[in-house]
Amino acid sequence: PSPPSSVASALSYTPSVMSRGGGSDAKYFQTTKKGEIHELKEELNAQNKEKKKEAVKKVIAAMTVGKDVSMLFADVVNCMQTPNIELKKLVYLYLINYAKSQPDLAILAVNTFVKDAENTANPLIRALAVRTMGCIRVDKITEYLCEPLRKCLKDEDPYVRKTAAICVAKLYDINAELVEDRGFLDLLKEMLSDSNPMVVANAVAALSEVSASSESEVFEITPSTLNKLLAAMNESTEWGQVFILDALSSYEPQDAREAESIVERVTPRLAHANSAVVLSAVKVMLRFMELIHNQDTIKALCKKMAPSLVTLLSTEPEIQYVALRNIDLIVQKRSNILSHEIKVFFCKYNDPIYVKMEKLEIMIKLASERNIEQVLQEFKEYAQEVDIDFVRKSVRAIGRCAIKLERATERCINVLLELIQTKVNYVVQEAVIVIKDIFRRYPNRYESIIGTLCENLDTLDEPEAKASMIWIVGEYAERIDNADELLNGFLEAFHDEPTQVQLQLLTATVKLFLKRPSDTQSMVHQVLSYATQDTENPDLRDRGYVYWRLLSTDPEAAKAVVLAEKPVISDDTYQLDPTLLDTLVGHISSLASIYHKPPEVFVSKARAAVYKAKPIIRKKAAPEEEEEEE
Repeated sequence: PSPPSSVASALSYTPSVMSRGGGSDAKYFQTTKKGEIHELKEELNAQNKEKKKEAVKKVIAAMTVGKDVSMLFADVVNCMQTPNIELKKLVYLYLINYAKSQPDLAILAVNTFVKDAENTANPLIRALAVRTMGCIRVDKITEYLCEPLRKCLKDEDPYVRKTAAICVAKLYDINAELVEDRGFLDLLKEMLSDSNPMVVANAVAALSEVSASSESEVFEITPSTLNKLLAAMNESTEWGQVFILDALSSYEPQDAREAESIVERVTPRLAHANSAVVLSAVKVMLRFMELIHNQDTIKALCKKMAPSLVTLLSTEPEIQYVALRNIDLIVQKRSNILSHEIKVFFCKYNDPIYVKMEKLEIMIKLASERNIEQVLQEFKEYAQEVDIDFVRKSVRAIGRCAIKLERATERCINVLLELIQTKVNYVVQEAVIVIKDIFRRYPNRYESIIGTLCENLDTLDEPEAKASMIWIVGEYAERIDNADELLNGFLEAFHDEPTQVQLQLLTATVKLFLKRPSDTQSMVHQVLSYATQDTENPDLRDRGYVYWRLLSTDPEAAKAVVLAEKPVISDDTYQLDPTLLDTLVGHISSLASIYHKPPEVFVSKARAAVYKAKPIIRKKAAPEEEEEEE
């Protein structure tokens, strides 16, 4: 394994290096002798090679457990000049850790680095030297390392070349100007034509990182580079494929034919065992499908993507969650990809709650008139489970389906009424909330069920459920004979209610007064007094004054304001803005696609540039295509 760049990861790497010595390295971590540093100094300068190696192991062990062994820097550096690769690795680990705190002494190591980078006998030593150079972030010695790095970039061994490519990106992070002046970026671009796919993949990774943190466009894929990347992708390792696919997603195809050709060559990656490769391939395909005009081709591609996305759900829960968050975006972009696969999103009894919640969201998005019976049956089952949060979400999902599918609304309401009959407190409360939304979506169509809701009035104890019920009573007061009694019941505890309920109660009482002024005069006076004189909440007080003045000056104006026709609520199934959705689809298989937020929201400005992604190319669809999609 290659030594990591940070101290923390370097230390985690230590045991794997040390364990090759013979399996009994635990002893190095058990010593707490006094005068240990002096002993180690003597052992490091011993003539016996085995003794010297044992001493370096002890130093690394001490460093791993947090002891300060920086005073041994010069002695450890002297051990670098050895043909033993295991000892060299240990010394390099020490260097990575302490070079920053001892920059003057780190210069002592430069000559050995240069020699190791030119070691003709062993490519592993050359690669190790160049890798460590990239990890030592000391400006003083950066310039000395340029020449060895240049030679390694042109090395005959592909292992050395691929390691050197990554080193350029690390060097750019330390001193961008130096990398540009010395022509390393041009050398990296030349490496895109390398005969070894791993070298190509690492060159792509390095150029992508440099390009992301550079103000100018450093890495631009040309048609000639494109073919080389596609050819290298087939033979790269899985992470090499991810680097290449991510780079391809920023390419601008010249026309629909080229886009189709690229997608054709990327499609086999959908069958890969690594979920990162699959998602990166999906990202490329979704982006280029925007340019393809042939609807039969698009349907065929959608059909190919579906099995790969479904396969991601047969993995462990954590990967399932990541896959589901990405699938959520894919379904919002092109719901027809998984329109026939809704059954795979049905929740299993042993799914963790976070997986169940994501599956619910996707089921709502995939619900259609063709499958609504199955979906409602599932939701009804979920609403009788033991996890209260999941039950609430399931009941709310039924309401969202009713709002989304007009023809299925009656079936959804029947299921909700069946759930209300169970008399389970939190189920009833959630059902009242969603029925209020259904009334707002389809006014004057399903009010016949108000009687059933009023029967369960006494069970409501949550603010949102109470506010919803009060809204229903106020909105349909003319259809409820005892509306004044119902509202009076809430008024008795007005001062103890949360603001949300108080505001709704105030509005509902004013609505009732405007509809039945003769027998509710004292009631409206009482609630207006509560709102304007007995409360400290400015929102409630202001609304009370507005209503009072409207009623006292112009009751007709009050009717026009309070009883005005309400705008119909919209379907929020596809809640992401299309521009944001395009951005997030461009970031599939990254953290942005899990958070559903653009990277600049959660990545510090210094690093946000690394996550730049081009928005999805948009094409103007022909009229017949638009009709077909609908």
